[in-house]
Amino acid sequence: MSETNDLTPAEERIWRAFPRGESVDFCAAEDEDPALGSAWGAERSVRASVLRALLIKAPQEEGEIAALKITGVRITGVLDLKHATIDAAIRLSRCQFDGVPNLYGAQLRQLNLSKSVLPGLTSATLKVEGVVRMTGCRMRGPVRLGGAQISGALFMDDAEFSAPDDSEPVLQLNQAVIGADLWAPNMRANGQVRLTGASIAGRMNVQDAEFNHPDGTALDAQNLNVAAHVRARRIRTRGGIELRGSHISGRLDLLQAHLSHPGDTALRASSCVIGELWLQHGDRIEGALNLRRSRIEIMNIEPEMLPDQVHISNLTYTVLTPHEPAERRLPMLEREGDRYEPYGYEQLTAAYRHVGDDDAARLVQLAKQRRRRSTLTWYGRLAGYLQDAVVGYGFRPQRAAVWLLSLMAIGSIAYGLDHPRPVKAGEAPAFNPVFYTLDLLLPIISFGQESAFAPVGWHQWLSYALIITGWILATTIVAGVTRSVSRQ
Repeated sequence: MSETNDLTPAEERIWRAFPRGESVDFCAAEDEDPALGSAWGAERSVRASVLRALLIKAPQEEGEIAALKITGVRITGVLDLKHATIDAAIRLSRCQFDGVPNLYGAQLRQLNLSKSVLPGLTSATLKVEGVVRMTGCRMRGPVRLGGAQISGALFMDDAEFSAPDDSEPVLQLNQAVIGADLWAPNMRANGQVRLTGASIAGRMNVQDAEFNHPDGTALDAQNLNVAAHVRARRIRTRGGIELRGSHISGRLDLLQAHLSHPGDTALRASSCVIGELWLQHGDRIEGALNLRRSRIEIMNIEPEMLPDQVHISNLTYTVLTPHEPAERRLPMLEREGDRYEPYGYEQLTAAYRHVGDDDAARLVQLAKQRRRRSTLTWYGRLAGYLQDAVVGYGFRPQRAAVWLLSLMAIGSIAYGLDHPRPVKAGEAPAFNPVFYTLDLLLPIISFGQESAFAPVGWHQWLSYALIITGWILATTIVAGVTRSVSRQ
């Protein structure tokens, strides 16, 4: 190749270092900014075609391990390694790339672009035997890693991703397979990040990251599969997070997170399988929360973080923490909309019973009956109001005793002041106002008082009222208590 016959001093220096795997550092200072690399002269410039020829030719020295290790150069032209198989490790750190490197379908041993500035990266279906490092990189165009297979970890901590337009995601990792961790704390993305169908064998760490795509989905990770935890503490999103159909074996850790997508869904984790969901100590979610049809073993959610719209129909969970009174948890069930969703009440009831809080479980069941009442016909609602007032749908049976004692006191006082006349004079037992009132109130038990005396006038109207009230009270108590017992 003509380039290899006319090497610049900088290129000769790199060519000589490669067979021995030696590092070549062109930096003038430790804190030098590679974004200013366009001003670097020939002494710090390397042609991409020369690097390509070096990697493909791969000169060797006996007993040495070849590697390309360059720091602080401007790489002119396009580094084209499309479909190439490179056995040497590649480290191009603190470099500025004039063109978008093309690594489509390439097979590499290791790739390190740490703290470099690139106009983008084309590397779909890339295969890397080791790790890929983009720590501190500044990407000014789309990074295409769709379908990539990385045996080791992918490092993108402190990296920045942006693009001149919004025509495609700034970072594409859809269908990528990562054999270890995806490590990206403090990452910043101005545009959509796509992780649909990706598989991560270790952890995913996006702690303190920022995802900005306010007009749509900021993080599209549908059908994501993570074998360990997703650590997303203190992340800030402007735009939606889409996790529909994902499987996260460990925690989805959103402690101190700020999720914002007003007027749309801020977090959709529907049809997911998640070990633990942590939503605590963060700002109130701006936008809807959708957890429909998901299965989550432990939900660690503070009521203060929940938005006005919470969709949890057919959500299954075992433990709900921290332990809060039922009054603090019930609004979560009422934010589904106008629809009556009994399953949510049953799940919350089961969670309270799981920790032995039967009082809270009864309050949830009472709230369920009151919500159901709004869906009934007018006569059904009337009967519901009656059962609620008398015995709280069977979940507050002590009310029945209060009603009975109140009516018994009224009748006993009224009949005690003015006795009704006996049916047969001289044959009637001694009048007892208390047991006479009980005879009227209790439809089954008889103390022999009601049949022995015949009230007239206001006595008669009072007896009618007590008999009717007694029947209604007894029917309501039986219906309510039967419902309560059947649920136990």
